[in-house]
Amino acid sequence: MSILEPLQITNTHVVVKVPHLSAFGTVWDLVRRFMEILVPITGQIQLYLRPPDIGYPILDVLLLPGNIPLDEVSIQQKDAQNIRISSDCHLSVGKRYRVHCEPEGFTIQPEQTDFRLNYGPNFYPTFEVFLTTNPKRVTLMVQDQESREVWKRIVPLPGPQRNVPTVDRIPTEDRVPTEDRVPTEDRVPAEDGVPAHERLLSVRIKFKSGASDAVLNQLLDKLLERRIINDEEMQSAKTKDKIQKAEYLIDTVRFKGPEASSALIAALCEVDPCLSRELNFN
Repeated sequence: MSILEPLQITNTHVVVKVPHLSAFGTVWDLVRRFMEILVPITGQIQLYLRPPDIGYPILDVLLLPGNIPLDEVSIQQKDAQNIRISSDCHLSVGKRYRVHCEPEGFTIQPEQTDFRLNYGPNFYPTFEVFLTTNPKRVTLMVQDQESREVWKRIVPLPGPQRNVPTVDRIPTEDRVPTEDRVPTEDRVPAEDGVPAHERLLSVRIKFKSGASDAVLNQLLDKLLERRIINDEEMQSAKTKDKIQKAEYLIDTVRFKGPEASSALIAALCEVDPCLSRELNFN
């Protein structure tokens, strides 16, 4: 055992000379870092559902260390709703993970990514699942780079809620009920008890491929005139190509409910009778 002689002493510091480092300490530091890569840590997977501001909701999936407080994460997610579900899992630093969602067909980005230790201050989504239909629940799975399942849950989804932009907020006494915005002659009765928004969902793919750009623009004009959509939604649709415009239009209206969906069906029957017959709307 040796005692280090101070080279300099100040009011706040003592300066000493260390001629060599402990070999054990150096090796152990390397071993510890290597073990952090190989040995899984206790992690958590948090889910946040963003409101359908772009026509459909987005499910954010966050892969985090297990000791991150939930309230620190939630405060940064703004209007997104935390979906409370068992979140414990084991994650390995540096390993690549991917998310799989059932039913299939939803866009998920990125396809895969490395897990890193993130202790803040910013918590961004690790994955985003674009829910272009309106499922009541999904089965979500996180897999590692060897396609091994590390977390799987059935995730119930709350019903669609749309944030109304400030410019569209109308005093309560001046609001027109949705059913009164649609003229009586334009309301389409439910077919065999199937609500109008469910009928739109059943023909969504055919509508996207069958509606021409000219028809879509006429539908947008009619829906704006009847106050089913607002100016912001109108302009957003106008910037998209035909397929994206059709997808945005039908999903935006579906999420507004059966009365709005009924108005779209009636407008389509008026603008394009041929397509309406193909979709069994008349």
